[in-house]
Amino acid sequence: MLRQPEVLLVGQPTRGVDIGAIEFIHRNLITARDNGAAILLVSTELEEIMSLSDRIIVLVDGEITGDVIAKEMDERQLGMLMANAAQEEGAA
Repeated sequence: MLRQPEVLLVGQPTRGVDIGAIEFIHRNLITARDNGAAILLVSTELEEIMSLSDRIIVLVDGEITGDVIAKEMDERQLGMLMANAAQEEGAA
């Protein structure tokens, strides 16, 4: 992070850390974004995804099933998109 990377690939950045560390990690990701870094965030934490993302891509079994603008979605809508995508995959 000190080198101000142009691209960050971040997987489960807050798994297993305490609240203080979560806030520290989120602040640093936002700072990197504001400084021009492109960030690919992979997380199972819906709240984390919603709070840090500009764009959200939903994957089910390796297939893109949704591509949305984060500020246009709420957690319920995104959850429904994820559930509908999972149901469609199960029916195939």
